[in-house]
Amino acid sequence: MYCPARFAQPDSTSLHDLIAAHPLGMLVTHSDGLPDADHLPFDVYASEGILRTHVARRNPVWRRDGQQVLVVFRGPSGYATPDRVEKEETGGRVVPTWTYNVVHVHGRLRTIDEPAWLLAQVTRLTDRMEHMQAEPWAVSDAPNDYIEGMLNAIVGIEIVIERIEGKWKTEPPPRVRTTPGGGAINA
Repeated sequence: MYCPARFAQPDSTSLHDLIAAHPLGMLVTHSDGLPDADHLPFDVYASEGILRTHVARRNPVWRRDGQQVLVVFRGPSGYATPDRVEKEETGGRVVPTWTYNVVHVHGRLRTIDEPAWLLAQVTRLTDRMEHMQAEPWAVSDAPNDYIEGMLNAIVGIEIVIERIEGKWKTEPPPRVRTTPGGGAINA
């Protein structure tokens, strides 16, 4: 990822927080020499340096066990028009841009096909997503035989984080100017 130093986000806590707040990651792998992308909800285990998710057994991505992969997480983004004050100050030498926060995680894909691991993973993901609901649904709400069948239909994926990088290309905070009388106004 091209990342000028002024946009680099070196704080690992901020990077993990973005992943937790925006868990739908784009898992980039290679198949037959071409890039492939799967969009999957991930859990980040910051203290262990691990991402975890699961896929349908029919999804061939889990067969890429051992492959070096990239997972991209995107936070808030949007169009940013040139700042009126900056435009005046620079004689119009400004352009619009796009603001965004993004985290790239590099690691090696490892598949896990253990029912207890899969149950723990889907339970954690479900609990995290459901906790804000008025009546949260839990994996344990479904019949055991149904859950067992569903667990047989998925495969776990774990990615040990070998490198993580973030780019915070966000709109700058409102500028404060002083008036001729010394008061401050938002620019």
